[in-house]
Order: sequence, then C-alpha cells, then structure tokens
Amino acid sequence: MYTINDFDFKTVADIRFAVNAALSLPTLLITRFNAKSILLITDKGLVKAGVLDDLLNELEISDLNIQIFDEVLADPPEAIIRAAGEQAKQVDVVVGIGGGSSMDTAKLAAVLAMEEQALADMYGVDQVLSTRKPLVLVPTTAGTGSEVTPISIVTTGESTKAGVVSPILYPDVALLDPTLLLGLPAHITAETGIDAMVHAIEAFTSKHKKNPLSDNLAIKALQLLATHLPLSYKNGKDVNHRGGTLLGAMLAGQAFANAPVAAVHALAYPLGGIYHMAHGLSNALMLPYVMRFNVSAAQRQYAQLARVLNPELAERTETEQALGFIEYMEQFCKALGITKRLRDYGIDQQDLPALAQGAMLQTRLLMNNPRTVTYEDALALYQQAW
Repeated sequence: MYTINDFDFKTVADIRFAVNAALSLPTLLITRFNAKSILLITDKGLVKAGVLDDLLNELEISDLNIQIFDEVLADPPEAIIRAAGEQAKQVDVVVGIGGGSSMDTAKLAAVLAMEEQALADMYGVDQVLSTRKPLVLVPTTAGTGSEVTPISIVTTGESTKAGVVSPILYPDVALLDPTLLLGLPAHITAETGIDAMVHAIEAFTSKHKKNPLSDNLAIKALQLLATHLPLSYKNGKDVNHRGGTLLGAMLAGQAFANAPVAAVHALAYPLGGIYHMAHGLSNALMLPYVMRFNVSAAQRQYAQLARVLNPELAERTETEQALGFIEYMEQFCKALGITKRLRDYGIDQQDLPALAQGAMLQTRLLMNNPRTVTYEDALALYQQAW
C-alpha cells in the first residue's frame, strides 16, 4: 500500500519561460516593481563572452538606472557576497543572472541590503530573520535550478562551505530564456545537466521529505533532460534542446527544493571546497558509486525511474530494473564525455580520508539519504571513485 505522508510544498510564485524572455526584463522591472534602479549581479566571464549584450542594450535604452556587480566567483566566498549586499543597498531591485553562484549571491545580497541581519547568523535552515529587496533570477546554465530554490551556498573558509536555507530566498520572479544558453561550452552543458539529473534522482529518493509533487517534477525533469541534454551537448545552438534542458533543470530545482538532496551532494561538496572542482562534475563522478551503495534502500524508486527512462526494462525484475537504471546513468555520463576518475584530477589516494571527514560534516544532506552513511562508507565510496 502506498502511503502519502504529510508534506509542505513551496516554490516561486511567478515563473516565466520564453525564447528571448530576458529582453522583457526592463518592462517587468518597471511594471511589476515600479523600479527606478537595479543591481545586476553576474560574473565577468559572462559579460566578456557577450551573453548579456542584447539584454544590456535593452536595459540601457530603458529609464532604469543600472548598476552592475560582476565580481561573482564560482563557489562565492563571504567577502564577495557582502560586497554585493553593500552595493544592493543603493537600488530598488536585485537581479541575479548567470549560473548558480551568481543567483546564490543575488539572493543573499537582496537580504543583506536590508541591514537587518549579519550573513554569519543566516547559515543553516530557517535562520534568516530579515526581509529582502525585490529579487529576479535569470539562469544562464541548465543545472543548479537556483532560480527556484530557497538555498544559497557560500564558501566560508579555505575548503569549507555552508548553506543558507530559507523561504525568503525564493525570488519574486524566475525568468527563463533558452537563448542565454546558446553559447555554453559542451563540457559545461554536460556537467550542469548531470547536476540537474542528480537533483531529480536524489529528490525522488529523499528519505524525509519525499512527496507526490516533487516526485512528479523529478520524473518530468529526468524525461526532459534525458531527451534534450545529449542533443544540447552535440549541438549547443539548438534553442529547442537548450529550452528542454533549461526547463528540466528548473523542474528538478523545484523538486529538490522540497525533497532535499542527499549523499551524492554531500560527497561532492568537499571535492569542490578542497579541489575547486566544478559542482556538476563532482556530482557526476560520485553518482554511480552512491547509487550502488543506496540500491538496497532505494531499489523500488530506482526501478520506477528505470521504467520511465528505459521502458525496455519493464519486463525485468525490480532488482534488475534498479541496477539497469544505475547502468543507464553510468552510460549517460560517458556519452557526455564524463569518463575520468578522481585520480585524474590530481587527487591523491592519501587525501581520501580528509574528503570523507569533510563529507561527514554535511549532516543537512546526509540525513536525507535513503541509506545511512558512516565515515567508513564515505571513505569506501571515495576509494571506489578514485
């Protein structure tokens, strides 16, 4: 018998998806927020690549006063976020445009601009007591889903990260425009896309907050990504396939915002914190090993996903379906050029205990895993991935 447990579900109230949607941003800001001034938070690479040229032209001919903060770094440190928050005090609306780091920075800048709470007091779940300035988020990658999550990840030291999780971080508007992804390099397309698939898989198997709404979002996200991600990887100029991956990543974001991610992310975080490995890549490298570790506790869910993505498995036993899904994801990653192991990225075997110790600090994530992860388990998983 299938039991539906009590659950809460929250998401962004206003989500807009359209080709060239970014060009409507000036009108949106003026009509929705009566804005006179905005702060655009992004990174220098995006500006230099010309991705924002058409949008910046539209903003320049509008009546808005435009400020740009383009100092965002991958895995943004506290100093960058505080600097963005300081500049956000001067404007009416904060707009985050870019990958997850830019959007995460914009979320916290909109809160810090109110001068009601220090960043250090926000870490953890439901610790934000402040209000925020109006916030619009515009993704330029199909991966993090940050435009529809209440989460910001901050680098707090040389190799440590912390999360801020609060409904106040949901933006007022998420604006999705697939044309902004047309110039994304193939390897970034692959890594961010796998990140989104991990979001969907871990939401579907989340131990504590799994719910029917997130389940359906996760399934649709996987269907979209399985269809459109390989084609976007091969032809990055196809706006339809870019749109499919962007929508899939957003739906996966909605799913894991309500049914949180687990051990894949917990083990990926130290790889990013210590070795500055791209988040999507670190997730992809750990995914098959964590899935095989979890299969005894998540066999039914993996089998369900297997039937969705590979109907040929429908006549197999549940165990064969679950293992078939893991094999499907392994081959999917290989087809996107993700074939290396941890040792290929300069990680020494003697460093694995430190990685395992770092993973065990991610209790916010590990508690959601369908199977309990010990230090010994984490070390064994890193050894398998090495």
